[in-house]
Amino acid sequence: MSNAPKHIPVLLNEVLEALCPQDGKTYIDATFGNGGYSEALLKAADCRLLAIDRDPAVRTRAEELKNKYGNRFRFCAGKFGDLALLTDESADGIVFDIGVSSMQIDQPERGFSYNKDAPLDMRMSCEGISAADIVNTYDEKELSDIIYRFGEERKSRQIAANIIRARHNAPIATTRQLAEIIYQVIFKKPGQPDPATRTFQALRIAVNDELGELERGLAAGLSLVKPDGRMAVVTFHSLEDRIVKNFFKLKSGKSNGVSRYLPDNAAPLSAELTFCSKALLPTAAEVERNPRAHSAKLRYAIKSDKETAQ
Repeated sequence: MSNAPKHIPVLLNEVLEALCPQDGKTYIDATFGNGGYSEALLKAADCRLLAIDRDPAVRTRAEELKNKYGNRFRFCAGKFGDLALLTDESADGIVFDIGVSSMQIDQPERGFSYNKDAPLDMRMSCEGISAADIVNTYDEKELSDIIYRFGEERKSRQIAANIIRARHNAPIATTRQLAEIIYQVIFKKPGQPDPATRTFQALRIAVNDELGELERGLAAGLSLVKPDGRMAVVTFHSLEDRIVKNFFKLKSGKSNGVSRYLPDNAAPLSAELTFCSKALLPTAAEVERNPRAHSAKLRYAIKSDKETAQ
């Protein structure tokens, strides 16, 4: 068995109710992580499941489920934004759990957390540009824009300027170094949210192209879900939730707003979704049991039972 810390899947009961797993059906867990949603779906029904994750650290857990569920479970390494390239198999339901996983936060060497000193990395796939690359090579405006756009940090300019000054003396190589630079701009106060939270979130999103992945993943997921199939998406901050909400609204024919999926003068799309839920929140009991659930939101949608012309 794996010695990895057990990740508690957020809004698990609500996700199962949203997807309504049934015997003989096929499901996709687009963000496998530690397999919480995958195993719950496999236990809930005699179904088949495809799990996807870009993080090589999840392979051991995937092997556990493969050994336990045999041909009912299949794992594919890759980004969920590339979902349509990873499989051409249609599904009766798909779940996305967006953002960093508890396992990644709990591994200091991954560099996602400011609570422990570690290399400034933040790469979910363990390859490509790192957070250290960004803070040590991007110019002041680029840094400020990333911190403001992805972290919604009002003091992004001051933080970016501090980063530039600090790296003149030596490269910023660790999470602790970066956190201390942020604390020079926003003082750390007992009982208050850590001032580094927004900047670390912004860098993590930039390193992993999380919002672009979400947009591509939603479009690909909808194309793979069968008529009358279901999509469930768990998000953890307003940037993610806004993308999901607007995508579902657009695809249900309730929005004529500008979209990257339509030219400016295009006619509204015919409805591809027949139902879109409001945001579902964790109960107080769940938040007490799992504090990381406090900012989670679940939205789900049901695809039309008629194929929509593309």
